[in-house]
Amino acid sequence: MARDHGFHPVRITRVVEETADARTFVLDAPWPYRAGQFVTFRACGALRSYSMSSSPDADGELMTTVKRVPGGLVSNWMLDNLAAGDVVEVTRPAGVFCLRDTSAPLVAFCGGSGVTPILSLVKSALATTRRRVRVLLANRDADAIIFRSVLAELGERHPDRLEVHHHLDVLSDFVTETQIRNFVNADTHADFYICGPAPFMDLTERALREHGAGADQIFVERFGSADASPAEQAEQHEQAEHDEQAEQGRAADDGASGDAAADGPREDGTVTIVLKGKKHAVPQHPGETLLQSARRAGLAPPFSCEAGNCATCIAQITAGEAKMRVNNALDDDEVAEGLILTCQGEPVSADITVVYED
Repeated sequence: MARDHGFHPVRITRVVEETADARTFVLDAPWPYRAGQFVTFRACGALRSYSMSSSPDADGELMTTVKRVPGGLVSNWMLDNLAAGDVVEVTRPAGVFCLRDTSAPLVAFCGGSGVTPILSLVKSALATTRRRVRVLLANRDADAIIFRSVLAELGERHPDRLEVHHHLDVLSDFVTETQIRNFVNADTHADFYICGPAPFMDLTERALREHGAGADQIFVERFGSADASPAEQAEQHEQAEHDEQAEQGRAADDGASGDAAADGPREDGTVTIVLKGKKHAVPQHPGETLLQSARRAGLAPPFSCEAGNCATCIAQITAGEAKMRVNNALDDDEVAEGLILTCQGEPVSADITVVYED
């Protein structure tokens, strides 16, 4: 049976002030979920995904925590306007930033509001396993630390299993690769979870790889800058597409085979997008996703995580074929019915038509 990717009216039961610029929204939504997952809000004519700070194994309520972002459209509106009793439009929980069934230590690195899904994971790991849990939490200063008291209480209850190290930029500048490797120390067999600003995540992942961690040990939650202003988003998407095309050029220069090219996206043909009942067509570009093609056509289709996790960008293929780079949101029967994550879908037929639901 196809999963429910739609939006549902959900009442906010409480709003908790975590810091001067972060709030936890407690939702009256008795949905099953896994620690580390997120929900997507529809507000201000936009879609934004926010991780749960609650754990299904330790909390009786579903909670998501949101931090103010300079110029942020949805996050700032939520903090400035939402109160207990308000009703918001939210999807059911989704995402794959979850715990594995293992006894290996859990070592987490988080920056700022990236602590949100990490806290969810930490609570579940402590409640349901005997794993050791270690967290490096980076913040601008002490006042910016979200969940400081919660983590301290967990540490008091699990003194032999939980270690939390606070890094404050005002005291020692930004986290370095050396500090990442020193924190890992001998726990190279651990599962590593990373969430925070993109430069922080990139640095941490690089340091872990250089320290001997395998790709199957590293879990990264990336939402990009979904709450940036439209101008900032446009600039980021343009740069991302430029970088991707440059990478494809390097691959071609390195001798990509003709057979490989034959199995990949076509360089001719047309991508037709139907959005809000109107049809738009653009020429195919090699290595370009359907979402990128829609943007190139000047459209603003729905999207959020751009990592193949949330299904916000879902559309229906009515003609042609496409392949997905990553699919952590659609079931096999949904794919068989022609549903596609447009942020991950690349055309493999000469022409393709995708229809976004009104």
